[in-house]
Amino acid sequence: MSGDSDCTRTSPSVGSPSDNEFLPDRPKYVCSLSPDLITKAREELQEKPEWRLRDVQALRDMVCKDYPSLGTCLDDAFLLRFLRARKFDYDRALQLLVNYHTCRRSWPEVFDNLKPSAIKPVLESGFVTVLPCLDPEGRHIVCIRPDRWTPSNYPITENIRAIYLTLEKLIQSEETQVNGIVILADYKGVSLSKASHFGPFVAKKVIGILQDGFPIRIKAVNIINEPRIFKGIFAIIKPFLKEKIANRVFLHGSDLNSLHQNIPPVILPEEYGGTSGKLDISAWNERLLASEEDFLHDFSQLVFPCDSSPHDMLVSGDAEEKQCDDSLRGMKPQLYYCY
Repeated sequence: MSGDSDCTRTSPSVGSPSDNEFLPDRPKYVCSLSPDLITKAREELQEKPEWRLRDVQALRDMVCKDYPSLGTCLDDAFLLRFLRARKFDYDRALQLLVNYHTCRRSWPEVFDNLKPSAIKPVLESGFVTVLPCLDPEGRHIVCIRPDRWTPSNYPITENIRAIYLTLEKLIQSEETQVNGIVILADYKGVSLSKASHFGPFVAKKVIGILQDGFPIRIKAVNIINEPRIFKGIFAIIKPFLKEKIANRVFLHGSDLNSLHQNIPPVILPEEYGGTSGKLDISAWNERLLASEEDFLHDFSQLVFPCDSSPHDMLVSGDAEEKQCDDSLRGMKPQLYYCY
């Protein structure tokens, strides 16, 4: 990701033959998708290669007209992430882009000084990693293991920072933008005291980011070894999940055969009944830490103006926000009951 975030320059009109000839300092987009993925993107995401640059320019024009102080990167490759995540619906892609920035500005504990070296202890703990093999649909498997976190070592926001950077790294790939990702969450050994750190504020923020504030397609969430307490947590959270996401959450308990119906054993580590060897976190850690300079450059393109007012940026209304707050506020007593 690179390029200026200045909307003051004159941009070409939608449908112009070449956006890049007007903006020579903006990197020229070169599609890296295979013929099969180009076909998949056309069928599932409504992406037409012959209209791709026109669509990107249309979104760029909307940003410059409606949110000139957003402070976003305007490169073709960056904007394409949002178009693909919303199936090339201009209005929805714009809202997602605005939400992306709003989320980053509204949670400084997570987004200040966000870089791989800053979350090295989380990576070394094995809290989050990416399995080395893709699933049959070409999707990366993001593995999250809350039992690897010791709350006395660092706050829960550090875990969220690590997950966010992992998603940022994955979404750089056009293949991931088209295929999406799968989450595998292992809740073995998660106690009530540890679960209580995932309170109403954190829950609301994380749900907001994953559903409406990040340009990634979450195709499935597989949860294993969940304790009884998790069913209470999920019952509280589920009403605030979009139906599409809620239907993609699978609770397997300790039944590895059930997990293998969704993720084939050939790509799973031995810890989950797979045949791909022991779970190795070193390869992903090295890859993410090696991206330090890339992240510093990428995030430097996201300029957060001090005088911006995001009051109308998020899609939730005041009534819905209050309902969410009131319902999540009852989480802790219900957790004790479920435990």
